[in-house]
Amino acid sequence: MAKRKKKEAFDWEDEAQEEIIWVSKSEIKRDAEDLKQFGEKIVNLTKVNLAKIPLDESLLDAIELAQRLQKEARRRQLQYIGKLFRGIDIAPIREALDKIENKHNQQQAMLHKIEKIRDELIENGDIALTNLLNNYPEADRQKLRNLIRSAQKEREQNKPSKAYRDIYQMLKSLMLED
Repeated sequence: MAKRKKKEAFDWEDEAQEEIIWVSKSEIKRDAEDLKQFGEKIVNLTKVNLAKIPLDESLLDAIELAQRLQKEARRRQLQYIGKLFRGIDIAPIREALDKIENKHNQQQAMLHKIEKIRDELIENGDIALTNLLNNYPEADRQKLRNLIRSAQKEREQNKPSKAYRDIYQMLKSLMLED
């Protein structure tokens, strides 16, 4: 009968053993799941946005394949992509993805700002128009003034708001060209 060796006690005084970092199995699984979800974000990007991300050839091929697959095959491919991510430094890929996602958020914020300015123009009339023209002197003062007055009349008479939409389109073209 073979003798079993006693488990060695962990010696906290030993410097070589201090260097060892213990990682739980649950933490390894969480990290793998995070990488898989990160891979799914990358797979869901359009081809134009995918071209902006620095990926090596094997990873790009795996992502393009996952974009064509469905259901269980896609799930397995996403797991494979997560495995590939474990072997590389994903910091530059994360940065590129953040830039793409942040650009969308900035665009949404700008559109909300345009809506707010439009509402101020209709509420405050010439005062808000003067403030707008100080920031955007290339704007057509006369056309904006006429649209503001039309929008105010439409609001009073409960008519469809054509001028309201026209002001938005004019502001959008003016502000987004900067």
